[in-house]
Amino acid sequence: MSGTIQQPIEMKYMKEAIRQAKKAAALGDVPIGCVIEYQGKIIGRGYNRRMADKTVLAHAEILAMKKACKKMGDWRLEDCTMYVTLEPCPMCAGAIVQARIPRVVIGCLNPKAGCAGSVLDLLHQEGFNHQAETSVGLCGEECSRMLSDFFKELRKKKADKKAGEKAGAKDAEKAGGNGTEKIRTSSQLPVKPVGQEGHGDGEEDLQGAADDPRQEEQPGTDSEACQQEL
Repeated sequence: MSGTIQQPIEMKYMKEAIRQAKKAAALGDVPIGCVIEYQGKIIGRGYNRRMADKTVLAHAEILAMKKACKKMGDWRLEDCTMYVTLEPCPMCAGAIVQARIPRVVIGCLNPKAGCAGSVLDLLHQEGFNHQAETSVGLCGEECSRMLSDFFKELRKKKADKKAGEKAGAKDAEKAGGNGTEKIRTSSQLPVKPVGQEGHGDGEEDLQGAADDPRQEEQPGTDSEACQQEL
């Protein structure tokens, strides 16, 4: 039940869906966009916000249908056409059937989760009380490239992050090793015997050392210096 794409009239609607998809990419979500047209006017727009909104329901098609239903004042979207950059998933395909949308124009196919013919064909099930006409390939190359570029960049960011974490761990390990060596060096400093340079008998020298606060603070000073170096 595939329909014929009418260019350039339909091209502008798919271009708007692509523009919506780029909004999703800017948020870090997979770039998928959707618009719903009724009598020459767009009555619903949506783009993937699954990661941004932290909900599985925030698919482009669902958000566009929600706005279109509000505009129409009805849950039925009869006489409307949906333009979506990627083949709908099971949830969205089911919602399209429920909303009675008669026609869906798809940019590129989704071989892993598409339910307009790739994995399943929920839009053309004769057992349902509604089937949707589909057209595939409008701006298909652009839609496909947009997805490929997004995932390529995502893989690059993950690789850079992993490399940065490894470099940080090595730097931390190196810094920790240097700190240990400094502490050992300080602990090996020679300690001058108390009273070695004193005058008078030995008892006076020992007593003088005990009364001199500078002699008592000397060992602590080395320890504090090590802590500051760390």
